[in-house]
Amino acid sequence: MDIREEFIEQAKHLTRNAEVLPGGIEELAVKLQHSHDTNTPLRIKLGMDPTRPDLHLGHTVVMRKLKEFQKLGHKIVLIVGGATAMVGDPSGKSETRPALTKEQVQENAKSYFEQMSKVLDVSDAEVVNNADWLHSMSFTELLKLTAQVTVAQMMTRDDFAKRYNEGRPISIVEFFYPLMQAYDSVAVDSDIELGGTDQRFNTLLGRDIQTAYGKKYPQLVMLLPLLEGTDGVVKMSKTYPEHCISLTDNEVDMFGKLMSIPDNLITRYFSLLTDATKEELEKTDKQIAEGSVNPRDIKLKLAFTITSEYHGEEGAKRAQEAFINVVSNKGIPDDIKEVKNMNRKGILDVLTELEFTSSKGEAKRLIQGGGVKVNGEKIADTAYVFNFDENVILQAGKRKFAKLVK
Repeated sequence: MDIREEFIEQAKHLTRNAEVLPGGIEELAVKLQHSHDTNTPLRIKLGMDPTRPDLHLGHTVVMRKLKEFQKLGHKIVLIVGGATAMVGDPSGKSETRPALTKEQVQENAKSYFEQMSKVLDVSDAEVVNNADWLHSMSFTELLKLTAQVTVAQMMTRDDFAKRYNEGRPISIVEFFYPLMQAYDSVAVDSDIELGGTDQRFNTLLGRDIQTAYGKKYPQLVMLLPLLEGTDGVVKMSKTYPEHCISLTDNEVDMFGKLMSIPDNLITRYFSLLTDATKEELEKTDKQIAEGSVNPRDIKLKLAFTITSEYHGEEGAKRAQEAFINVVSNKGIPDDIKEVKNMNRKGILDVLTELEFTSSKGEAKRLIQGGGVKVNGEKIADTAYVFNFDENVILQAGKRKFAKLVK
């Protein structure tokens, strides 16, 4: 089949930051051309297990790619993992992950689409729940599905192989997760499945299962990078809230967290989280390498660009002013809140009550990392108890302040 240049260029654009398996740009171009010639939009699948109630910027890397397909007229198929979330994705896990109840899944899923709508047009997507077909499978149908993959295939997964060699338990139900995700591709008849690089095994298995169930041209797999958190080391995850930038963060927190990323992540964040062109990225890289521009100034542009997308330009302006006041000028916010009834309380209780941290465990880590100050002095003792006769200023991290009053 002769591939027309317009679809090769289209495929090149879509594969920016992405790995396409198994045929790369050429096979994607073939699918795009066939879709155009037959006037049949491609079905682009993304599965989401609502394990937590909020999304973070790392999730938007895949969501932005969905938006690109959507702009080209293809159909986005969003699968809520009503069944898979109750099993738990073992990808990259060193131990069995706790399964969620049906009620937890429903509660966590409520805000997903509202948050996703900040990136793509959810109203134009096809939204389904894999519980609708997986929970209704008969035992015979389940046996047919499990017959399509061997234990040896499952053990080629790095996480399973590592855990087996280390003597860590692997429950049989964990083998079902990739099978369930793969069968989703059959149920929705997907042409392309998107996922993070940690989903390589699961998404490629979807091709095999589609073939086993008779699909002539099984799905392509498009893998997107996992975004590092603000520490620049560990992937962004709600497991590490101190390094995570949530879509539910207010504009000041979002802006401040973006300003805290290490300089070596500036171009990567621009590439994965904005519409910056190749030329703009190359210019940014050159400026940082040559030292011709202060990385802080480039980071201000990055933080403003991303914060504007989720909080509007006015919100980004407010956040930038607050950041410059609090961090650059080492000031205290003008609108610092006053809090009563905190005297004689332990610092862990105060930090969690003020929602400066999500748990006492996070509060301990923040203190141990030197991130908590009282009247400008770092607190190193996690057992510290407030005992003051005059008002004090509590600071958690770079952006959270409270005036504790008698």
